[in-house]
Amino acid sequence: MTRVNVATREAVVHLEHRFGRKRVYIFGGVIALVVLLLLLRAFAGRQKATPPPAPRPVEVTKVIQKDVPLYLDEIGTCTAFETVQVQAQVSGQIIARNFQDGADVKKGDVLFAIDPKPFQAVLDQAQGQLAQARSQLVLDQISLTRQQNLRARNVTSPQDLDTAQGTVNNDEAKVKSAEGTVASAQWNVDNCSVRSPIDGRAGLRLVDVGNMVASGTGGSGAVLVTIQGIDPIYTDFTVAEPDLPLVRKYLGGPNVKVVTDAADDHFPPREGTLSFIDNAVQPGSGTVKARGVTANPDRAFWPAQFVHVRLVLDVLKNSKLVPSGAVQIGQNGPYIFVVKSDSTLDLRQVKPGQRQGDLTVITEGVNSGETVVVAGQLQLAPGTKVAAREVEQGASPAKSQTLN
Repeated sequence: MTRVNVATREAVVHLEHRFGRKRVYIFGGVIALVVLLLLLRAFAGRQKATPPPAPRPVEVTKVIQKDVPLYLDEIGTCTAFETVQVQAQVSGQIIARNFQDGADVKKGDVLFAIDPKPFQAVLDQAQGQLAQARSQLVLDQISLTRQQNLRARNVTSPQDLDTAQGTVNNDEAKVKSAEGTVASAQWNVDNCSVRSPIDGRAGLRLVDVGNMVASGTGGSGAVLVTIQGIDPIYTDFTVAEPDLPLVRKYLGGPNVKVVTDAADDHFPPREGTLSFIDNAVQPGSGTVKARGVTANPDRAFWPAQFVHVRLVLDVLKNSKLVPSGAVQIGQNGPYIFVVKSDSTLDLRQVKPGQRQGDLTVITEGVNSGETVVVAGQLQLAPGTKVAAREVEQGASPAKSQTLN
């Protein structure tokens, strides 16, 4: 019995020892596998680390420096330089019209003809009376000379000489009166031809051939046609009261001028001179009337036409300019992204001035020659790496071109 128990116990110990070692091996293998998996995961994580962001594409240009105007932009209207309502100086029947409505006419051109026959008859009669007066004067002057000779020899009395002298004086007065009558009659005949008093453009005629027209004193006669002189032409506009100090500062300066431009035409803006500025502010509108004079040989501007007016006050020397698209608005005000030498961005707070076409004056914040971002500013930040593509100054960025 004892031997059997001992053998059994030895067998059990052997089995326990054998299976215990196996469990150790399995547990160790599991641990090794877990460590291997962790190592592989760590190695794979290092291989998939996030790469640095690619440089953002932007369009850039250089800050330029040049002289630009200081100006005020207003809306104005054109006004004829001269406007004349042509009226008849004599009464009569219109027998001819020598112009077309809307035609250009020159000073002295005959516009209408009034029947001259009644006035010519009066002129002929006046000229005949003048001839008679002159003839009588010559005869009486001969008699006066004879009386002077006789009186010198004491042949006639002084009374006869005085009578002869009085007759001559009376004849001279009659001659002057007749000359005045002839001049008046000639004036009437001359005014049967109604002439243009100025160079300009004729409007729509108000009378036709065959109508009777009456003369009038003090401009009360019938208006035949209106002529407007439009070369040069006036540009009327107003200046707001808050802008008056700036205008007064430069008024009378050498660079003051008026630039007039009509919308939607093929004519370029045209420079003129400031000819008038009113001496009082309009109570209702708070503005001051002003007027410029502009050459208009090609009839680019018409009376009563609305135009854009730029009152140039001075020239700002060596101003710094950037495309208007470079200026962005943030919480701290206007700013511009400046590209540094390492292709990273610097955010600059700036002080913009007036727009100059597609450009904007920058009075503070950037220097001439620096590179600024003009397109692609979305999601940019200071320090961002960029891939810059330079565009020409004044050229619209690609985004702007699509909008236009």
